[in-house]
Amino acid sequence: ILLTLYDKRTRLSKDVHKELKSHFGESNLLFKTVIPRNIRLAEAPSFGKPALHYDKSSLGARAYLALAGEILKNEKMKKDI
Repeated sequence: ILLTLYDKRTRLSKDVHKELKSHFGESNLLFKTVIPRNIRLAEAPSFGKPALHYDKSSLGARAYLALAGEILKNEKMKKDI
């Protein structure tokens, strides 16, 4: 489960995140990485570019890079077991 469009300014986002962590936090079903609501992510498709090519330093692009790192780390841990 990946939380996307997260806006730390809204109570709803915070409540949803809290509920997800309480239900799935102990399992491997919930990614620790959270993808924020980010205007640069929303603009990228309009320019025909992936977020990493449009603005690699944006908060959203960095979050997707963190997600990729988390996935790779999880896969490495599975292979080591």
